[in-house]
Amino acid sequence: MSPALARALAAEHAAVYAYGVVGARTSGGLRARANAAFDAHRARRDQLRALIAQRREKPAEPGPTYQLPFEVSTPAQAVRLAAQVEDGVLAAYLELSADPDPALRRLAALAMQECAVRGYGWRPAIPAFPGMPGEGQVGATPGVTDPTPVPPITISQ
Repeated sequence: MSPALARALAAEHAAVYAYGVVGARTSGGLRARANAAFDAHRARRDQLRALIAQRREKPAEPGPTYQLPFEVSTPAQAVRLAAQVEDGVLAAYLELSADPDPALRRLAALAMQECAVRGYGWRPAIPAFPGMPGEGQVGATPGVTDPTPVPPITISQ
């Protein structure tokens, strides 16, 4: 199995775990969005596992637990985690998008689009040109950038 495919699967395993935490720390509309994201990542994870099994390889199992990048005890922290999770999963699929297999590139492109949409949905401010600091961002403080660490969560051994 390609290392990029393995990393995409690992990212999906971690996202499923993280969205369990997000759902537990939110309610109402936020919880509904977290549940929808949980379902989407679980479906992608299952798709990757099936694809790997089709190739007569053994897909990795999820870890028993995952280390979060920060403590999540409030809805605001849960929303921040959700945005970081989407960034991390998107980064994993970005690597997979360079695979020589066109089917994997297509899968990666679709997954990146989904992650980007979900990630921006969790953010209170969206930059006019994502990835570039700038003036005129909705809700932005001029001259202040806060890069998101990637990957957002790691597997505990």
